[in-house]
Amino acid sequence: MSSKIEVLLPAALIRIFAFAGFISAAILLVNAAKRAGIIPTSPFTQLAAPIAQIAAIGLVIGIYLLISRKAGTLAASGAVISVTSLAGLVGVEFVLNLVFPYIGQDAVAVLRSGPLGIALTVVSMLFLLGTVIFMLALWRTSSVPKGAIILYTASSFPIALRTVFPETVLQLGLIGLAVAAAFLATWMLRNIPRTTAADGAANGVQSAAVIAP
Repeated sequence: MSSKIEVLLPAALIRIFAFAGFISAAILLVNAAKRAGIIPTSPFTQLAAPIAQIAAIGLVIGIYLLISRKAGTLAASGAVISVTSLAGLVGVEFVLNLVFPYIGQDAVAVLRSGPLGIALTVVSMLFLLGTVIFMLALWRTSSVPKGAIILYTASSFPIALRTVFPETVLQLGLIGLAVAAAFLATWMLRNIPRTTAADGAANGVQSAAVIAP
């Protein structure tokens, strides 16, 4: 079976996926501003933080569907790992924003030293692996600006390895990822295929009408 998947998408669906990318970018900027102390931490910023990952899932799916005609196993693997890790990061953000701030540092240390810490590390490494593979596939098989691919990939490192990098580097990573996500979403809008699902169905009906006696 071929590793390539032919996908016909309605333009509206592609726009929705692109809009998800802009939402993810906006929330990443809010997260960076919150961590930098530019805006105060509030229930809104805490609840909004996981939405960045949820929206990013839509962005990744949308990009993959757009490149799926040219992409192969590498892109599919990167997309699956990225979506899986982003789903896991939703849980991570809930813990970091809605649990850790309300318990003592000793309890946080105990949780990080147990299975939760292992889970956080695994999800972060999956996010980094999925990002590198998916961006490599984009580099090889798409017209995505190379600068956006490099920025997205580079920005994922301090986010995945947030316990290793200084806070300032993490904040720059959030900003860089936001800018890259916005570029990718813009690229999606500029590359909506002319042949949509509706067009494909119409062409099929016309072909059937011609063939029919």
